[in-house]
Amino acid sequence: MDSQRLLLYGSLILVLYLIWLAWEQNYGPQPTPDVQGESRDLPAADDTPALGEDVPEAPAVPETTDQRSSAQADAASKRIHIVTDVLDVEIDTRGGDIRRVALPTYPADADAPDEPFVLLHDSEALGLYVAQSGLIHDRTTDTDVDPDELAPSHHAVYEAEQQVYRLQLGEDELRVPLIWRSSTGVIVKKVFTFRRGDFLVDMEHTVINRSDRSWSGRQYRQLRHGPVRAGETSRLLYTYTGAAYYDGTYEKIPFEDMEDDALSREITGGWVAMLEHYFFSAWLPRLDEQNFYYTNIVSEGAEPEYIIGMRSMGMAVATQDSGTFRTRIYLGPKLQERLAEIAPGLELVVDYGIFTVLAKPLFWLLDFIHGIVGNWGWAIVILTVLIKLVFYKLSETSYRSMAKMRTVQPRMVALRERFAGDKQKMNQALMELYKNEKINPLGGCLPILVQIPVFIALYWMLLESVELRQADFILWIDDLSNIDPYYVLPLLMGITMFVQQKLNPAPLDPIQAKVMMALPFVFTIFFAFFPAGLVLYWLVNNLLSIAQQWVITQRIEHGAKA
Repeated sequence: MDSQRLLLYGSLILVLYLIWLAWEQNYGPQPTPDVQGESRDLPAADDTPALGEDVPEAPAVPETTDQRSSAQADAASKRIHIVTDVLDVEIDTRGGDIRRVALPTYPADADAPDEPFVLLHDSEALGLYVAQSGLIHDRTTDTDVDPDELAPSHHAVYEAEQQVYRLQLGEDELRVPLIWRSSTGVIVKKVFTFRRGDFLVDMEHTVINRSDRSWSGRQYRQLRHGPVRAGETSRLLYTYTGAAYYDGTYEKIPFEDMEDDALSREITGGWVAMLEHYFFSAWLPRLDEQNFYYTNIVSEGAEPEYIIGMRSMGMAVATQDSGTFRTRIYLGPKLQERLAEIAPGLELVVDYGIFTVLAKPLFWLLDFIHGIVGNWGWAIVILTVLIKLVFYKLSETSYRSMAKMRTVQPRMVALRERFAGDKQKMNQALMELYKNEKINPLGGCLPILVQIPVFIALYWMLLESVELRQADFILWIDDLSNIDPYYVLPLLMGITMFVQQKLNPAPLDPIQAKVMMALPFVFTIFFAFFPAGLVLYWLVNNLLSIAQQWVITQRIEHGAKA
């Protein structure tokens, strides 16, 4: 039957799509994005950091700024510990690098609520993922001076007033100052400003020029990440871990593409980021600030390290004067509403792909429902009911067609046996039967196929939303973003799919019939490794479909008997 064949094909397409999402490790090679808005390509000759250098060069300066003096390299550094209500941060006095960031309000595991999720890290177990920043001097006339005495890169060692900073009760802001002093008389104050309840941190470099000559330099900021390790990405659900930037459009740069398609571009505004499933870090310049954006691969150790960053335009500071570079860094979860307030396009790190146009309204509605019921699981249930109501008429058309097909199935079987040796005559007889009984053979499938994009958009919305991470539902379901530990929801979902198959007319083709009956078992096994929130949606949708289909089938069959 054409309708059953289309339904089979639709189901197989959906299964193949989910399998592809599960096992795809990346989106494949991506072409270098076209320059849009206020960005433009720049020559790469002297402006692009060379492979193996981890400090961006100032324009038209061929010498590397990575040649540190032995005294600078041997200087001891310390870790500064900063604690707020939402951030637990370690900053190294060498360079003022942010070397570790833990999120106390986001446990690493639902079963260990006191162990915070670690976003940035430099441990041997977790690998390298740090945020670096510094200043580079425009060395046009100071070639006789040691480069380490001109400006503090992220290799320079700062002084700190204390080693522990803690946001106290009643305080809304915490400032962490670091000071670098040059023998030439240049002083740089690097200050981090943390705020209560905020994952956004302000940072500034203030250059105080007490030397006998003018100072000219630039600020750079970069994120540095080692190779993706086992366990950082899901084995079955595809999530992106890598670099990204925004220049008016949102672009991702997988680590494996950095060597062949290095970013080398001047952009006004924008931002650079390192992404993982639910969390990310991003350097955010001012909206009107022009920066040179770059990527780089550093091979200093046994493993490559990937860098994405930005370098500001130059600033001159006259002798006995001062000047300040300002920037911001976000270190935390992908909270869509908050990100939209911070910078244009930052909410796009919650990546719904081509289904964004559907997924974003669905998340808005889910979030609205959650604000009323206070439980993400019940919010998913209510959202499913609302979606089912929207597609009620389409589903009704589908189920009516299937019910009518079910009533004439004995006659269809008879026609198949009668014209077993002549497929053309059998098809003609079936079409005549459809015409006499006013049955649309496509009516049972097309409404379902129309809904598939909505189902896929829901898949991405539930998969990408950090709000569902470790969200409690009922009983044993204490994390809607993780698999059901006892596989109860997948089993119930499989049973509902089997019941749906029984309500549908069986395909005349025995091979099709076997494949259709196998689908519930295939989906059950596959969904056993899906987040409980996704399985919950599918289960509730199936239950509503069964109820609607059963009522319509009973009406059609009773009408046929009458």
